[in-house]
Amino acid sequence: MNFYLMILVVGLSYAFLFGFLSHIRREGVSLQFTLEAALITLLVSGLGYLTRSDVNPILFLVFLYLVTMRSRLLTDIANLLSGRGRQRDAITILQVALGLFPDKQTRLIVLTNMGVVQLLRKNPASAEGILNTVLDEAKDGGLGIRYEAACQYNLGIALRELGNDAKSVRHFREAAEAFPGSPYGKAAEKALEERRQGKKKPTA
Repeated sequence: MNFYLMILVVGLSYAFLFGFLSHIRREGVSLQFTLEAALITLLVSGLGYLTRSDVNPILFLVFLYLVTMRSRLLTDIANLLSGRGRQRDAITILQVALGLFPDKQTRLIVLTNMGVVQLLRKNPASAEGILNTVLDEAKDGGLGIRYEAACQYNLGIALRELGNDAKSVRHFREAAEAFPGSPYGKAAEKALEERRQGKKKPTA
């Protein structure tokens, strides 16, 4: 198998595998991601053929991954900074991730993480607005069950901090139902249980 055909096989297999994994995660298949991967594959393979240059399949796969996953990789970096208490830097990087024209699925992931960071910055009103945007945009699909549970749970936290207890309970329930065994589902169940226990306590 020549290098150019190998590049085509690697690139198209990568696009197919990512689409399959997205389907398994219930995010849906991203047409933008598939087109980006296919276009980059065709360009690299075509340029290699025209210039008679051998293209290393492994380096090509790394390049393809970095380009197509650009916003998700930046989100991972933002989460790392957020975990170290650098919330302002995390927001800046997430804004850059949004500016790189991510596909719908990735955009929703970036916004979900941005909402979480705003909560950590003690800005529940901003978090509420962002997370509501995620849920509105996800009505037609695009948000996997893991991120749906995360979004619902953190929206519940934001609403509770804003004093809207009734709405917070609804979102905690949605989080628990979306992904019961996940950390967010368990945290939502715990929040609901604490609320029930609080109601049972006798008033002075």
